[in-house]
Amino acid sequence: MNPVRKKRLIVVFMIAFGAATIVGLMLFALSENLNLFFTPSQIANGEAPLEKRIRIGGLVLEDSVSRVKTGLVVEFVITDNVSHVTVNYEGILPDLFREGQGIVANGRLNQQGVFVADEVLAKHDENYMPPEAMEAMKNAGHPMEEEK
Repeated sequence: MNPVRKKRLIVVFMIAFGAATIVGLMLFALSENLNLFFTPSQIANGEAPLEKRIRIGGLVLEDSVSRVKTGLVVEFVITDNVSHVTVNYEGILPDLFREGQGIVANGRLNQQGVFVADEVLAKHDENYMPPEAMEAMKNAGHPMEEEK
C-alpha cells in the first residue's frame, strides 16, 4: 500500500473514532439528565422506573397533607382522579402549595411505591394544572377545566 494512502486511511479512521467517541459521550450525558414525566396512573401501572430521577404531576388530594411536628418533612398524596401516589418531601414547600392545587414534583420512586421528592413546584394560579398532567387526565377520561 502506498505510504501516503496509508497515512490518509489512518487519519480517516482516527477522525471517525474520535467523532464516534464524542457522539457516544454526548448521548450518555443527555440520558443521565433526561427527566421523564409520569402521571399517578402510569406509576400505579408500573410504567415508571424505580430509583431513577423522574417528574410526577397531578393534584394534591384533599386532606392528605401531613407534616412532622419537628423538621420540614411533609407527606401528601398526588392524584390524577384515577390513581394516587404518596409523596414524601423534606424541605420548604412553595407558598402556593395547597390541597387541590396542581403541582409537579421532581424526585425518585422507591421500592415501596412512595415518591421521594427533592423539589416541588406550584404555579401562581389556583386553576393551574401542568400541561402534561392535563393531557394525561384527558386521556384517562377525566378532563379538567381548561385554563382561561
